[in-house]
Amino acid sequence: MTKPMTTIGRRRFLGISAATAGLALLPFGPGPVQAEGVRVWRGSALGADACIQLHHPDSAEAERLIALCVTEVERLEAVFSLYRPDSALSRLNRTGELVAPPLDLVRLLSESAGFSARTGGAFDPTVQPLWQLYAGHFATPGTDPDGPSTERVQAALARVGWREVRVDSDRIALARPGMALTLNGIAQGYITDRVIERLRAAGVERVLADLGETRTLGRHPDGTPWRVGLENPFNRGTITGMLDLENQAISTSGGYGTVFEPAGRFNHLFDPASGRCAERWPAVSVVAETATTADALSTAFCFLPLETMRTVLARTGGSAHVSLIDGGRIVLKA
Repeated sequence: MTKPMTTIGRRRFLGISAATAGLALLPFGPGPVQAEGVRVWRGSALGADACIQLHHPDSAEAERLIALCVTEVERLEAVFSLYRPDSALSRLNRTGELVAPPLDLVRLLSESAGFSARTGGAFDPTVQPLWQLYAGHFATPGTDPDGPSTERVQAALARVGWREVRVDSDRIALARPGMALTLNGIAQGYITDRVIERLRAAGVERVLADLGETRTLGRHPDGTPWRVGLENPFNRGTITGMLDLENQAISTSGGYGTVFEPAGRFNHLFDPASGRCAERWPAVSVVAETATTADALSTAFCFLPLETMRTVLARTGGSAHVSLIDGGRIVLKA
């Protein structure tokens, strides 16, 4: 399953803390900020708050690299965004076919196929019809508070299925009428990885990039690992634990991030097998080598039992931190 791109409350589950050396993150806002020798940029990426902390001895070169990163984010938004009607993904959804697709879209869809296979279909970018169903249902005055009918859910599920997406370098096609893709369960991780790749190629050794998902290069400038706080899904804004990251990425998914109605029974995470919203785990965080992997697996793990998560982690590496209904947390490691 995958999280659809929406204009309703983009999830932000990670509290990034560079608390040492006076580098605790400032409130998000537009434009650049200078902070104790570290170049800090804040903006947005695919509708989420974004931040890059870059350590570089040459301030002019740091400014140039930040500008390069922002340009790369904007370029990839033109490929993956569902907010923009002119994006490659929006055009594909609108017509069911995209000739001469951007290489990044082909690459990310190919990676999505791999994550779908690894998770037994739990990761599936074709769940956008389910988002459209639930969003439309709860936007209708006087709607049934128990959600869409079984018949309507089944009708939407008939347009869900990753095997019905044809991906080639010269053409992408959706085989069933009414199908639509969302890459919100992986695109922000992918964008984060592309930014990190550009900075690493430029010789940067110390970076924390949070572009919807988080990835680090090296260590904090004071020599300690970058620190990431896991948000408590039952008490937003509080931290349940801290993790140290060095050349790693982290992503967290949970239904509490975006809900359709006040009771919170219906959320933005959809099971491609049943068409229903996530309820197995309050939140799942995944630490992996890349942000793309962490993003995709944290999404899929919201629907999987612990043993299946262990099997997937054994093949991919990394770890998972699973929040329990009683407030506890289980840590799984490869």
